Amino acid sequence: MSFFIALRSSEKLIMSQLSMKQSVNDLAIFGGKPLFTPPISTSNLVRPNFSRFLGYSRTMYEQHIYTNNGPLLKKLEQRLAEFHGTQFCRVLANGFWALVLCIKTLALPGRTEVIMPSLTYRRLADVVAWAGLKPCFCEVDAKTLAIDPEHVRQLIGAETALILAAHPIVNTCDAPMLEDVAAEQNIPLLFDSVESVYETIGGKKVGGFGSAECFSMHASKLINGFEGGYITTNDEILAQQIAMMRGFGFHGHDNIEMLGLNAKLSEVHAAMALAALDDLEDQIDRNRQRYRCYQELLARIPSLRLLPFDEKEKTSFKNIVVEILSDWPLDRELTLEILNREGALVRAYYSPALHTRAMEYPHVPTVLPLTERLSKLFMLLPCGHLVKISDIKTFIALLEFIADHAVAIKERLA
Repeated sequence: MSFFIALRSSEKLIMSQLSMKQSVNDLAIFGGKPLFTPPISTSNLVRPNFSRFLGYSRTMYEQHIYTNNGPLLKKLEQRLAEFHGTQFCRVLANGFWALVLCIKTLALPGRTEVIMPSLTYRRLADVVAWAGLKPCFCEVDAKTLAIDPEHVRQLIGAETALILAAHPIVNTCDAPMLEDVAAEQNIPLLFDSVESVYETIGGKKVGGFGSAECFSMHASKLINGFEGGYITTNDEILAQQIAMMRGFGFHGHDNIEMLGLNAKLSEVHAAMALAALDDLEDQIDRNRQRYRCYQELLARIPSLRLLPFDEKEKTSFKNIVVEILSDWPLDRELTLEILNREGALVRAYYSPALHTRAMEYPHVPTVLPLTERLSKLFMLLPCGHLVKISDIKTFIALLEFIADHAVAIKERLA
């Protein structure tokens, strides 16, 4: 079976420097030429208008202000607060320190545990440890893959210092229910909203839920600041504390009021983020087009289920996640290896689950059967600024080829 027989006859793809796959021997895992050169990845890597970036950067260059709450950082904070509908925004060097400083500030004193999902970002438990607290892992909802508010309620105890709710890669947590649970026990609620910058929940923009929300401006994220992070909140005291902590604990000239560190964002990063904000609506349109292409073509592969975006809400259409159903003919690890060798840098979705990993810091041991099962079922597919519609069509054809030749692949590997 020819590699492109699955494509519609009306579709014409320019395949310069790419090899046709006539048999399993042509797969890169068996020595064939990789299909995607350069590789296509799951990172966003959006490139805002270069002239806009230079235009913002001119302010920094002309005023000789490169860091320490410069005009570009202040403009970025104002725009992000308006975007999320919150009173305050504080921008930091990265999302990691945004989370650490919020955890340190919000956690109830004298308590040791942070309730958080296990099916989430692979270093989120490390963030909690950096803040000097212990991760206490909870289950997720089987349909949404988001933290389960009922299990959170069951886990709250005398040592609970904070609830850390991380939005999943597609769609969001049940933030109103989590707010209710947190209010019942008077526990602070912090959201890791790195993957949910554009989303709404019940029509309300992400950013204003809980005590605070944390975001990333890494190049892989929706808003590319090269690097960076920020928090949004309606708590004036928290906003003041974060502003001091990110700048060595200073309040005013040489007046140290609290323990701090150097987590300031430079003006050049703020310039890039501002340019990315200018491009945001156009980026969403491009993301939607890629999602629609996946939506149409994955329907031809019933053994892979696309996680749909909730289009009743505003959404970024940024990440593409599929569930591997029981009739997909290869295990996930082999599927990933085949795809990666072809230059399609597909990744397992939040695997392994955090509570199953070896940790060099205190944590609350647990068994989470649902999380453990779900951590083996999902893949994050190529997406982002550098993935073209033609790449998606070629990638889907590759998946079909793998499914059609699964028996031969397994025999070749035996």
